[in-house]
Amino acid sequence: MATTRITTALPPNIDITKADLAYGEHMLPKLNRQLQDEALITRQRALNALCDVLHNPEHVSAALKVGMANSLKRLLCDADGTVRWKATEVLFICSNHAIGRDSILQFELIEPISALFDDTHDDARLMSHRAVESVSHTVNGAQGIVNANLIGKLVEKLKTETDEIKEIVLDTLHYCMKVDSEQALGAGAIDVFTTMLHHGTWEIRGKAARDIMDITFPLEGKQAAVKVKCIPVLVTLLADRNFQVRAQAAGALMSIAITTEGKKESIKEGAVEALMKLLAEDEMSDVRLNVIKVNSLANVRLMTVKAITMLAEDPEGRQKLTEIVPILEEITNTGGPMMKKVASTAVKVITWKP
Repeated sequence: MATTRITTALPPNIDITKADLAYGEHMLPKLNRQLQDEALITRQRALNALCDVLHNPEHVSAALKVGMANSLKRLLCDADGTVRWKATEVLFICSNHAIGRDSILQFELIEPISALFDDTHDDARLMSHRAVESVSHTVNGAQGIVNANLIGKLVEKLKTETDEIKEIVLDTLHYCMKVDSEQALGAGAIDVFTTMLHHGTWEIRGKAARDIMDITFPLEGKQAAVKVKCIPVLVTLLADRNFQVRAQAAGALMSIAITTEGKKESIKEGAVEALMKLLAEDEMSDVRLNVIKVNSLANVRLMTVKAITMLAEDPEGRQKLTEIVPILEEITNTGGPMMKKVASTAVKVITWKP
């Protein structure tokens, strides 16, 4: 005769780490109430559920209407490390949407998020940096970070944080320095960037060189770069094994060499010979990147030709660069629209006679 057996196993497809979702328009108000619950497990489960729900931008908008921003702001100071981690993860997910980035600025969440830069919970620190970096992608977001006086703190984090967080911080500074580079210069960022050019990870070397290019757009940055001796390191990176590092190093040299002092120091450190070698190697390479695309890393050839143009304005550099005119003329005839323009300019500068 058959008997009844009651299993202790949970039903299939049930995740006990996430809160049960209400139907339709009741879902987000219920989750918001659970975020304010005194029970720790309830808050944790609500945050886990939100990490899935808020990938939809429509849900982000609805969550703001029920006051979830203020609830998350309080949870950033929660005594539990997991709650702080998941609260910053929710804000990071929101920051991937335009309405989420605007809400972080509207509800003044940048400073509460940045308070977690010193958190003892590793994942909370990581997510706080990711959220701030995502906000910095827009001009208003980058300006908000600058106005919160976070640049100095971010520069200090480059000295102590893990490599994963260092990459995120370098990206954040990249966007912020497009808005204002004075705070970075005042915080000694140029010294830190120069030190990071020696890093064993190519991603960090490349991003450090890119940030040097950003910080040296103003005259004070160019003068500081010469003073801290970053030009010899950049010249060395022109022979780096990684394609992107070479491109960013050439771009940084291009920016520094706009001034007469930068030109002479670059020529003194052998930048002309290194750039000529780099251009010749790229000419023989099977990889031809002639067009720079929006929001992509500048390719080696484009940045190399631009740097060559800067150094050719000096009489000594012009004399040395005459031998690569045939290569530049070939690029003028065969390259893409952008490459044709910069190569043509380089030929005119090198062949100019007083």
